[in-house]
Amino acid sequence: MTRIAVIDYGMGNLRSVAKALHHASPEDEVYVTSKPQDVARADRVVFPGQGAMAGCMAGLDEFGLRDTVLEAARNKPFLGVCMGLQMLFDNSEEGGNLPGLGIFPGKVARFDVKGATDGLDRPLKIPHMGWNEVNYAQDHPLWRGIPDQSRFYFVHSYFAQPKNVSDTAATTDFPDAFTSAIAKDNIFATQFHPEKSSNAGLTLYRNFIQWNP
Repeated sequence: MTRIAVIDYGMGNLRSVAKALHHASPEDEVYVTSKPQDVARADRVVFPGQGAMAGCMAGLDEFGLRDTVLEAARNKPFLGVCMGLQMLFDNSEEGGNLPGLGIFPGKVARFDVKGATDGLDRPLKIPHMGWNEVNYAQDHPLWRGIPDQSRFYFVHSYFAQPKNVSDTAATTDFPDAFTSAIAKDNIFATQFHPEKSSNAGLTLYRNFIQWNP
């Protein structure tokens, strides 16, 4: 049985993430925790989050989880979701160039959609919210069984700009292409929400549980 820790630092609907993981692999142990010792005993770690960068980083420190997250990202199969992707970068424009965890070189920027329209000639609005296509940039095990250009669910106003192009695992258009997933070694992270993305999201979670980087 695999132990999967969902890190709780006070930001996000973590029960929906845990429920989706359990549905993807009911024989495994999935638990939500804010305790470093529970994360340490896990075989795999999921790092979700939503809200503002400042609140997320403050929550990590309030719960004493910063070093725990850094250690897990070094040593375990690690999946970031939404803010759990953005926090992995050096800094974010949100909150005035706020420092992140610095695991991936690069920054997080705000969308600029002024004057842009969608396919029906309607003005684009921030946040980027709803279903959108994900275009693969890497042939990665977490994409197994999910066709390229599958649609996933997004809710965000900021996006990652990796310094290393090789870290981008997928892109999505809004209106220009942005990085919607990253991957390197034992880390995979998505800007979209797999737990809100129907069968494609459940398949991604199942692939993560079976992944041996």
